[in-house]
Amino acid sequence: MRFNVAKNTVLLFVLGMISCGNFSKKNVDPLVTEDGRPMTEEQTPKNQTPEIIVGANQTDVYLPLLKGKRVGVVANQTSVIFKKMIDGRQKTVDPNYTHLVDSLIALNIDIKTVFAPEHGFRGTADAGEHIKDGIDTKTGIPIVSLYGDNKKPKSEQLKNMDIIIFDIQDVGARFYTYISSLHYVMEACAEANIPVLILDRPNPNGHYIDGPILDMEHKSFVGMHPIPVVHGMTIGEYANMINGEKWLKNGIQCELKVIPNKNYTHQTTYSLPIKPSPNLPNDTSINLYPSLCFFEGTNVSVGRGTDKQFQVIGIPFFYLKRHNFDFTPKPNEGAKQPLYQGKVCHGYDLSNNEPLNSLNLNWLIEFYKSNQQYAPKEIFFNAFFTKLAGTKKLQQQIEAGLTETEIKATWQEGLNTFKKTRNKHLIYK
Repeated sequence: MRFNVAKNTVLLFVLGMISCGNFSKKNVDPLVTEDGRPMTEEQTPKNQTPEIIVGANQTDVYLPLLKGKRVGVVANQTSVIFKKMIDGRQKTVDPNYTHLVDSLIALNIDIKTVFAPEHGFRGTADAGEHIKDGIDTKTGIPIVSLYGDNKKPKSEQLKNMDIIIFDIQDVGARFYTYISSLHYVMEACAEANIPVLILDRPNPNGHYIDGPILDMEHKSFVGMHPIPVVHGMTIGEYANMINGEKWLKNGIQCELKVIPNKNYTHQTTYSLPIKPSPNLPNDTSINLYPSLCFFEGTNVSVGRGTDKQFQVIGIPFFYLKRHNFDFTPKPNEGAKQPLYQGKVCHGYDLSNNEPLNSLNLNWLIEFYKSNQQYAPKEIFFNAFFTKLAGTKKLQQQIEAGLTETEIKATWQEGLNTFKKTRNKHLIYK
């Protein structure tokens, strides 16, 4: 099968008025009137940045590729089509958007199976929680988990498919497992000679690149490729890199088509209207996540079991010199058994910090040094830290007393090489 986009666009009554906004915090809908109709040139405010139109919203482009085909969809709660611009601060599902699966079914697209990544199709499972196969109660479509023992779709799960859609909102960190699911989906489809259609979405951390390059001897589901912690690519660009660098098994390549975002660059501010996973509830947590996720390989809590996940850090055993916040983890959505459940943790509330444009290692270094006054270094780091860092060197450098500046200097050669590779696969220059 080959992708041939029809020259004449398909005008759809159901979704004809769909447009997606640039979800920056200060935006209201600049290009849609109150009744949802596109503004004329005379109505459009001058000097207004055009709104981002995500891949899923460009139905006129990709619907001809699906008509008459048996379709599989890799999706979660972020896989939505926007009906009109909404304020970026709004975080709950409402009539302004519909799920991609529901929309495609309404348009008589034959969806055979939904493949769900970590956290499940509806996005409510704990990190690392086993996700069971099942049936979507709303549509009756079978759901196949791509987490746990079945990270890669099996050939029998793809046997009645003509095309697979991948539409998931990523946050641009190597250890965020949706890009690992992307790898395995592409690999399975390449082996089965099934094309993959990616509906691209912006990367909220796409404005910088930072971190140590993964040492492939530490390859895992939280780090599969020789890239830095923050890679600065969208899902579509990352798929191009997986294909172009022949990272799939045996160097095979997947037949791939990406529907790019419109009006997007890597410097465009993008506020996610739907949380991408249970413990990333807002823009602040998403911005802090690449820096704070290192703590998941230590004895420090990142706020799981609170309403400030990945915005607070703390520990019950000691106070830091600049301690400014206490919190007590309790079971909640996405953290049924949080670290230090029921114990008061002392640490920092980082929710009011200025947004990060690079990784912050100083918090990690400070907690490590304070920990050494109360417990041996073996207590601070656990085996997961090396998987998150993608190298043993970061732990060794922290234990040796190197500063953040000294540590980051050792990353530069690898980052420069990566940037050259990355440039070959960018969609948004």
